[in-house]
Amino acid sequence: MSTQRKVGVLGAGQLALMLAEAAKPLGLSLLCAGRPGDCAGQLAPIVDVDLEDPAAVRAFHDSVDVLTLESENVDASVLEDLPKLAPNARSVRLAQDRLYEKDFLRSQGIATAPYAVVSTLRDLHAALEWIGAPSILKTRRLGYDGRGQVRITHIDEAASAWAHTGGAPCILEGMVAFDLEVSLIAARSTTGELAFYPLIHNEHSEGILRVSTAPYINAPLQALAEQHLTRLLTALDYVGILTVEFFATGTELIANEMAPRVHNSGHWTIEGADTSQFSQHLRAITGMPLGPTTSRPTVMLNCIGTMPSEAETSQSPSLHRHDYGKTPRTGRKVGHLTFPANATTEIEHWKRRLSE
Repeated sequence: MSTQRKVGVLGAGQLALMLAEAAKPLGLSLLCAGRPGDCAGQLAPIVDVDLEDPAAVRAFHDSVDVLTLESENVDASVLEDLPKLAPNARSVRLAQDRLYEKDFLRSQGIATAPYAVVSTLRDLHAALEWIGAPSILKTRRLGYDGRGQVRITHIDEAASAWAHTGGAPCILEGMVAFDLEVSLIAARSTTGELAFYPLIHNEHSEGILRVSTAPYINAPLQALAEQHLTRLLTALDYVGILTVEFFATGTELIANEMAPRVHNSGHWTIEGADTSQFSQHLRAITGMPLGPTTSRPTVMLNCIGTMPSEAETSQSPSLHRHDYGKTPRTGRKVGHLTFPANATTEIEHWKRRLSE
């Protein structure tokens, strides 16, 4: 009889696919809760589970040795009282609501942009009087990759912005004048062991991550980011990978959002670090020792909408191709490419190519 530990994943998208790739060398088996045809099915079995059904999620939880998730958008009320879940339901609850998230970050002494609760158009007018414009109206839940967000450049745009959100509960965030966007990925194991990756420089367009470059070398900011994440990981009694995106402004970091999961800005770690974020997450949640995070300068480019052909990518000798096997669609992340950072000619070519 096999003694292989079974890890369950709520979700079966590309993050679950890459977790499945990392599981086999660790002697773990992966089972995904999703829908037939989800891309993780290329490497892992998928159980058809309604992630909004507490009983169905509980049954899936009971069928595995440890449970994790690839998205913070599984309603936290479904995740309560699941002892095998890592990270825990509290961490997910905070991350899936922008108001709860920012309140928590502030409670831990971590700076954020100014923000205000917006539940009505009247609230929005009041928030604009305080925060001003330009600012960004964001739905509290379910927004990602620029969705659920509308920029307000003048207070006269309040009504149209509110209509754009469909009246969903929102927050209004003030704009931050920043030098660049960075993220830090950290892991905390079941024993409390911590590991940090180097800071990553991220470049977005239309709210979607396009380029991640690691490491971003800035010793004071690295130390500050590690202090912030240590505080968060400890306060949450967190297990697994946690990612926080920051705006860097001089010697300060302003937190933008946190993700209780493996993160797009860490995909470079598959080729660029001694332990990928996917392997690290699995190590953390199953009680294994964490792996070394020694890294090599690496650039990751997201493929948005369509994936370039294998014939085309094969012309770049330094390129590592990751095709998620997803149906092309405007604005959809369908794959990524990674390069050693010194392959500058190839990187610039592919930046242009992917922006076409």
